[in-house]
Amino acid sequence: MKNLKKKRRIQIIIITLVAVVLAGGLIGFGFRDGINFYRDPSDVIAEPPQPTETFRLGGLVVEGTLVRGESEEITFSVSDGAEVIPVTYTGILPDLFGENQGMIGTGKYINGVFEASEILAKHDEEYMPKEVMDSLKETGVYVDPNAAEASN
Repeated sequence: MKNLKKKRRIQIIIITLVAVVLAGGLIGFGFRDGINFYRDPSDVIAEPPQPTETFRLGGLVVEGTLVRGESEEITFSVSDGAEVIPVTYTGILPDLFGENQGMIGTGKYINGVFEASEILAKHDEEYMPKEVMDSLKETGVYVDPNAAEASN
């Protein structure tokens, strides 16, 4: 009788472990395409990603590079103060998107051009995405907008 209970308990533990491992594998497989790593232009130039890899690129839109083509095609360049990456995007840009403004785009780096499938821009006059702010601080380009107000 005791052996039967012991066998049953071991079977339940093994089935539970298999179910947990299987669930973890399914969750990991599901998130595989949903996780997009952030990179700044310096990272992309230093270690170019594979053309099939989807990632997020962030930085400041370089002044004088924003060109609106026919229909919804837009080209511009993004910089972190050290490197510049050309970007193409087909779609409607956010209202607050502009030159010298922070942006984050999701897409792929193909033949030296970042082909964005989604563009995100700041949601108010003073906001800058944290990732963009951190990479601009590293290169010494970032200027705190509140510092100018405090000195006046």
